[in-house]
Amino acid sequence: MKKEMIYEGKAKKVYSTEDPEQLIVSYKDDATAFNGLKKGTIAGKGVINNQMTNALMQRLEAAGVPTHFIRQLSERDTLVKRVTIVPLEVIVRNISAGSFAKRYGVEEGIIFDAPTLEFSYKNDALADPLITDSHVLALKLATPEEIERIKSMALKVNDELRRFWAGCGVTLVDFKLEFGRLADGSIVLADEISPDTCRLWDSRTGEKLDKDRFRRDLGGVEDAYREIMRRLRAAG
Repeated sequence: MKKEMIYEGKAKKVYSTEDPEQLIVSYKDDATAFNGLKKGTIAGKGVINNQMTNALMQRLEAAGVPTHFIRQLSERDTLVKRVTIVPLEVIVRNISAGSFAKRYGVEEGIIFDAPTLEFSYKNDALADPLITDSHVLALKLATPEEIERIKSMALKVNDELRRFWAGCGVTLVDFKLEFGRLADGSIVLADEISPDTCRLWDSRTGEKLDKDRFRRDLGGVEDAYREIMRRLRAAG
């Protein structure tokens, strides 16, 4: 079904198909951090991220969150709806960690009274800077209605995923989402949901089961990815 490769990113390749409104996403084992300054490989990551993303997107679809997912084709390949990505990274945080802790000079692990939500401008050349709603409107990246729709969907995703991961003995610390427009203009969840895009801590020990093990040279990266996938599968 694959035709020509139309895009290659840090973690995925995207191919056209015979249907102009459908694409194939192929997940790679390549790993990057710090806006591409650190590069490496995590063996088996592409398989895990593909299958985890698909399982979680189907769960979210069932909860009323529309996504670009159509069906999984193989361990690494998935058929998705073609979307035009809204150039915003949507970050939802439940606990202080990563850039939030560094930016505001606070320790990691502070549990927020309510989730925080922030946008960054999806632009590698500018290192994905934080951006306000007003700036989103000024740059015409999204309409006021789309901004509110994206915020509402992101918080619903957070509610659903927090509940799911808690049942797996995992704390959802924070995560990044991307959204896209279908041909009819409607907004759907796109990209991926995986240990690359989420901070996932063991609820009992606080052990990191995500890409921070790669970012911070903690070791056991492949084991962490396999463990989080094992827990997802065990949850059914």
